[in-house]
Amino acid sequence: MNRAVLLLGSNKGDSESILKIAVAALSSLANPQSKMVLSSIYESEPWGFDADRWFLNMAVIMETPMSAGELLSEILKIEARLGRVRDKTQSRSLREVRSAYNSREIDIDIILFNSEIIQEDSLIVPHPRMHLRRFVLEPIVQIAPDDIHPGFNLTLLRLLEKCKDTSVVRRLS
Repeated sequence: MNRAVLLLGSNKGDSESILKIAVAALSSLANPQSKMVLSSIYESEPWGFDADRWFLNMAVIMETPMSAGELLSEILKIEARLGRVRDKTQSRSLREVRSAYNSREIDIDIILFNSEIIQEDSLIVPHPRMHLRRFVLEPIVQIAPDDIHPGFNLTLLRLLEKCKDTSVVRRLS
């Protein structure tokens, strides 16, 4: 069984409902013998672009029999069902620099997968910018403060303490 740490985000539509629907869809990919662990929902200002609405974010830890690539494939299907439209900028290789961030109904990122370091065109784990983003670290640290980042060999709590991001992140529930 594999352990995945995911971050969900939304700032279009009924974001709270979309997050709940996404969690329900993710549960169908999880090991039915284990419980998914959910963080609170956090509100965070947009990172890297201006938007009319702030994001709602939450972290999920799940056990799954799927590989990281299989999980990503299913996550992309869930995002599409929930209204996520990926434009050409977003469909490029993850290795390419993307300067265009935008509002979205749902975004589901694989932040950690076991303690693996994955470097593929379509998937990079750990998420390459997680340590720079308070909106990623706050919800994950709530439910997995002692997890180790396999590249930095630091706990997630320590990464949060070292994070220089000053953007506002508020726990809602």
